[in-house]
Amino acid sequence: MIEPKNVVVALKEADWIKVMQDALNEFQRHHLLTLVPKRQGKTIISARSVFRYKMDEYGIFIRNKARLVAQGFCQLEGLDYDENFSLVFILEEIRMFLAFAPFRNFKFYQMDIKTAFLHGDLE
Repeated sequence: MIEPKNVVVALKEADWIKVMQDALNEFQRHHLLTLVPKRQGKTIISARSVFRYKMDEYGIFIRNKARLVAQGFCQLEGLDYDENFSLVFILEEIRMFLAFAPFRNFKFYQMDIKTAFLHGDLE
Protein backbone atom coordinates (compact mmCIF):
# COMPACT_ATOMS: atom_id res chain seq x y z
CA MET A 1 0.00 0.00 0.00
CA ILE A 2 1.36 3.37 -1.03
CA GLU A 3 0.12 6.50 0.74
CA PRO A 4 -1.03 9.34 -1.53
CA LYS A 5 1.46 12.19 -1.78
CA ASN A 6 -1.13 14.88 -2.60
CA VAL A 7 -4.86 15.58 -2.83
CA VAL A 8 -5.04 14.91 -6.59
CA VAL A 9 -3.88 11.32 -6.05
CA ALA A 10 -6.12 10.84 -2.97
CA LEU A 11 -9.21 12.04 -4.86
CA LYS A 12 -8.98 8.97 -7.10
CA GLU A 13 -10.00 6.64 -4.24
CA ALA A 14 -13.38 6.70 -2.46
CA ASP A 15 -11.86 5.73 0.92
CA TRP A 16 -9.58 8.77 0.96
CA ILE A 17 -12.43 11.07 -0.15
CA LYS A 18 -14.52 9.89 2.82
CA VAL A 19 -11.63 10.45 5.25
CA MET A 20 -10.97 13.96 3.91
CA GLN A 21 -14.70 14.80 4.15
CA ASP A 22 -14.78 13.54 7.75
CA ALA A 23 -11.82 15.79 8.62
CA LEU A 24 -13.50 18.83 7.04
CA ASN A 25 -16.75 18.01 8.87
CA GLU A 26 -14.82 18.04 12.17
CA PHE A 27 -13.41 21.48 11.31
CA GLN A 28 -16.93 22.72 10.60
CA ARG A 29 -18.41 21.09 13.71
CA HIS A 30 -15.80 22.73 15.96
CA HIS A 31 -16.02 26.08 14.10
CA LEU A 32 -12.28 26.03 13.40
CA LEU A 33 -12.12 27.09 9.78
CA THR A 34 -13.28 30.50 8.55
CA LEU A 35 -12.32 32.03 5.23
CA VAL A 36 -11.40 35.70 5.55
CA PRO A 37 -9.96 38.23 3.10
CA LYS A 38 -6.18 38.76 3.21
CA ARG A 39 -5.17 41.73 5.32
CA GLN A 40 -2.60 44.21 4.11
CA GLY A 41 0.87 43.35 5.41
CA LYS A 42 -0.09 39.88 6.72
CA THR A 43 1.44 36.63 5.55
CA ILE A 44 -0.81 33.83 4.38
CA ILE A 45 0.19 30.48 5.86
CA SER A 46 -0.45 27.76 3.32
CA ALA A 47 -1.70 24.30 4.24
CA ARG A 48 -1.40 20.84 2.81
CA SER A 49 -3.00 17.47 3.36
CA VAL A 50 -1.03 14.59 4.84
CA PHE A 51 -2.25 11.05 4.22
CA ARG A 52 -1.29 8.01 6.31
CA TYR A 53 -2.33 4.40 6.76
CA LYS A 54 -2.89 3.62 10.43
CA MET A 55 -1.58 0.19 11.38
CA ASP A 56 -1.78 -1.79 14.61
CA GLU A 57 1.24 -3.17 16.47
CA TYR A 58 1.31 -6.20 14.14
CA GLY A 59 1.38 -4.10 10.98
CA ILE A 60 -2.24 -4.86 10.08
CA PHE A 61 -4.18 -2.04 8.39
CA ILE A 62 -6.73 -0.32 10.65
CA ARG A 63 -7.88 2.78 8.74
CA ASN A 64 -6.91 5.72 6.59
CA LYS A 65 -5.97 9.04 8.22
CA ALA A 66 -5.94 12.46 6.55
CA ARG A 67 -4.82 15.67 8.23
CA LEU A 68 -4.78 19.26 7.07
CA VAL A 69 -1.58 20.84 8.39
CA ALA A 70 -0.12 24.33 8.20
CA GLN A 71 3.19 24.61 6.42
CA GLY A 72 5.04 26.10 9.36
CA PHE A 73 8.30 26.74 7.56
CA CYS A 74 6.89 30.02 6.20
CA GLN A 75 5.96 31.39 9.65
CA LEU A 76 8.00 33.94 11.58
CA GLU A 77 8.07 33.84 15.39
CA GLY A 78 6.66 37.03 16.88
CA LEU A 79 4.91 37.96 13.62
CA ASP A 80 2.74 34.94 12.79
CA TYR A 81 2.80 33.28 16.22
CA ASP A 82 4.06 33.86 19.76
CA GLU A 83 3.98 30.36 21.25
CA ASN A 84 3.68 26.87 19.87
CA PHE A 85 2.64 23.61 21.44
CA SER A 86 3.20 20.03 20.44
CA LEU A 87 1.37 16.96 21.65
CA VAL A 88 4.26 14.77 22.72
CA PHE A 89 4.56 11.90 25.14
CA ILE A 90 7.40 9.62 26.01
CA LEU A 91 6.52 5.94 26.35
CA GLU A 92 8.79 5.50 29.38
CA GLU A 93 6.86 8.23 31.25
CA ILE A 94 3.58 6.43 30.67
CA ARG A 95 5.11 3.14 31.85
CA MET A 96 6.36 4.85 35.02
CA PHE A 97 2.92 6.33 35.66
CA LEU A 98 1.21 2.96 35.16
CA ALA A 99 3.67 1.30 37.54
CA PHE A 100 3.26 4.06 40.16
CA ALA A 101 -0.58 4.31 39.95
CA PRO A 102 -1.44 1.17 41.98
CA PHE A 103 1.02 2.17 44.70
CA ARG A 104 -0.83 5.49 45.21
CA ASN A 105 -4.32 4.02 44.54
CA PHE A 106 -4.79 6.24 41.47
CA LYS A 107 -7.76 5.60 39.25
CA PHE A 108 -7.17 6.10 35.56
CA TYR A 109 -9.24 5.48 32.48
CA GLN A 110 -8.45 4.89 28.84
CA MET A 111 -10.15 6.98 26.17
CA ASP A 112 -9.92 6.92 22.41
CA ILE A 113 -10.28 10.46 21.09
CA LYS A 114 -11.10 10.85 17.43
CA THR A 115 -10.23 14.53 17.17
CA ALA A 116 -8.99 17.13 19.63
CA PHE A 117 -8.17 20.73 18.84
CA LEU A 118 -6.45 23.32 20.96
CA HIS A 119 -8.86 26.18 21.66
CA GLY A 120 -11.79 23.98 20.61
CA ASP A 121 -14.70 22.95 22.78
CA LEU A 122 -14.85 19.19 23.32
CA GLU A 123 -18.19 17.58 24.06
